This record gives sequence, structure tokens and C-alpha cells, in this order.
Amino acid sequence: MTQTRRIALVHRVAARHPGDAAAVAALFDAGAMRPEEVVEILGKTEGNGCVNDFTRAYAVEALSHMLAARRGSTPAEVQAAVALVMSGGTEGGLSPHFLVFGVREAPVPPDAPPALALGTAFTPEFPPEALGRLPQVEATAAAVRAAMAEAGIARVEDVHYVQVKCPLLTSDRIAEARSRGATVATTDTYHSMGLSRGASALGVALALGEVAAVEDDAIGADWSRYSGRASCSAGVELTRNEIVVMGNSPAWGGDLVIAHDVMADAIDLPAVQRALAAAGLDPAGGQLDEAARARLVAVLAKAEPSSTGRIRGARHIMWDDSDINATRHARALVGGVIAAAAGRTDLFVSGGAEHQGPDGGGPVAAIAARR
Repeated sequence: MTQTRRIALVHRVAARHPGDAAAVAALFDAGAMRPEEVVEILGKTEGNGCVNDFTRAYAVEALSHMLAARRGSTPAEVQAAVALVMSGGTEGGLSPHFLVFGVREAPVPPDAPPALALGTAFTPEFPPEALGRLPQVEATAAAVRAAMAEAGIARVEDVHYVQVKCPLLTSDRIAEARSRGATVATTDTYHSMGLSRGASALGVALALGEVAAVEDDAIGADWSRYSGRASCSAGVELTRNEIVVMGNSPAWGGDLVIAHDVMADAIDLPAVQRALAAAGLDPAGGQLDEAARARLVAVLAKAEPSSTGRIRGARHIMWDDSDINATRHARALVGGVIAAAAGRTDLFVSGGAEHQGPDGGGPVAAIAARR
């Protein structure tokens, strides 16, 4: 006898440019998903990934208007209900694309194995003085717990990836805080991205029991404290944290599963292969074959240059290059390593891994369809 359960839908579409909402709309036209089923869209856009990367906001605006028209709502209502997480930077061979996540209910056999589960939550809007500080950590932890509950994921060990989109400080936001007599964590807008990502990641770690406690002075400083499942991207286009928890749950059906591992450094190919294998894909030949690639729905990973300036003892120049931002180097490097294992370049590799995996490494997760 079948039971009705939630089923996670994940579709990957190529993006011709950051505002290519037609690529997502084509899913609706083909009947692969209904507009009202969409709960999250992750996007890799070809901007610089820094403070002034407006490809992220461009993509959010285009997707919001398209979804609003399809759902019979307004762009503001779409942004309040759907997590639109854009990660700028497709350096090296990374391919711009969107990952569209949806949820529907459908009959499932009672003995169906645990399947991919999705839960979303949003923090309250942050005043500028909260970014990169303990209030952001605590609000993120609360939202992660809420997203787990919404997804029906009871055990923290069943969580395999937590995607967070978080704000950053701009000159206007800093000035607004000062006008009220408030101080901010930093007046360097680029540095604020790292502090916001780091505070958000430590909030994930706190919620998942990966750290016991967090203090303000640990944020952006104590790299021994991190989450092996957090992926945080900062952007100018929002003032709250948007959280999506991904895990496996017996309360969900469908043929998708997620697994993860943690790269110890930027060239930790075995960790990528372990994540693929845990998702039911066989990388024994070094690179997934055509059949396995067809079942691989998404790869999500973080990239960050090691603070020591070395990878396995050899010097790297990512922090010393005044022409190309260090996180752009890291995305290209890690993207190449993962592409070698996956045999694909449309990979969601996000830069800036403060407190997201060990120093110089980061989480990597794979979503795949069962055989």
C-alpha cells in the first residue's frame, strides 16, 4: 500500500547569462516542475564574486519576475518564499548554471528507502552591526534547526549540506549604523563578506553540534572551529540569511539521495571521490563514466586558499596576486579537481570558505539519482 510523501525535485539547467530566466521557465513549459513547487534556486553566475558582483542581483531580479508571473504573485512575494542563492564566479572551466529545487507530494511505497529532503528557513533582517558577530551566529543556528524540523530531518548526522546566503556590509549600511551610534565588525566591505560567511558557518556548526559554543572573537580567527557541511555565500542583494538544509529522511520519497565529504585541502581528490561513492556513484575508474554522470544531478562545494600560503608544503600565490582575487583562484583550482572526478564542469563551487571545512579545504556534496 502506497503512502503520500514529499519528494524532492532537482533540475540543472545551463545559463546563457545571469538573467537567463528562460532556462528555468523551460522546465515549467516541459512539465518537469510546476512554478509553485519551487523552493530554492542555486545559481553560478559569471561575475567576480566580490562586493560589486551585481550578476547575483541581476539573476535574482530576473528569476523573481519570471516566477512571479508564473505563480500569479509579485517579485517581493517570490523572494519572501523562495531561497534564491546566487554564487558569483565561474573561473577556470566552471560553467554558469542554475539548480532548481522543488517539492511535491506523491504516492510512495511504504518500504521506500530514505531520500533527499529539503528544508528552508530565513532569519530576521539583520541590522549592519549584527553582521559577522554573535547575533548572526545565533540567528543562523535557530534557522537551521527550523529548516531541519520543516524537512522532517530528526538527526543531525542525516544533514549533508546546508546552503546559506548571507548579507555583507556596504558603505551605505556602515554609514546608517554609525548614524545610530552603532559600530560594525569591520569597515572593509570585502572583509565583511568573510566575516558574514564565517558567522553563518559557525551558526550551522552550532546547530549541527560540530562546535559546542561560539564567541565573537572566534569569528574569522579560530580556524579550528568549522562546519563540515556549511556552504555560505555573501551578497549585496539581501539583508537576512536564507538557509536551505539538505539531507536524507525516511519521511521523504523519490530516487534522489545526497552524500558529502570534506576536502582537507584544495587538491583532495579522494574526498571528492568518496562523496560521489557515498551517493551511489562509482568513481573507481578515476572519473565517472557516462552512465554515472547521467545520474549525477549536482555537486556542491566550497573553495578557499589556505591561510598558510601553502598546499602540502608547496607555496601558492593566491593571497599575493594583486590582479586576481584569491577566492577566484581557489574556485578555479577546486573546480578543476572536482571536474576531473565528475567529468562535468557545471559544478556549484563557491568561494570563501571561512569556517566551512578545515583551513584551505571545504565540504563537497553530491546529489544523485539511484539506479
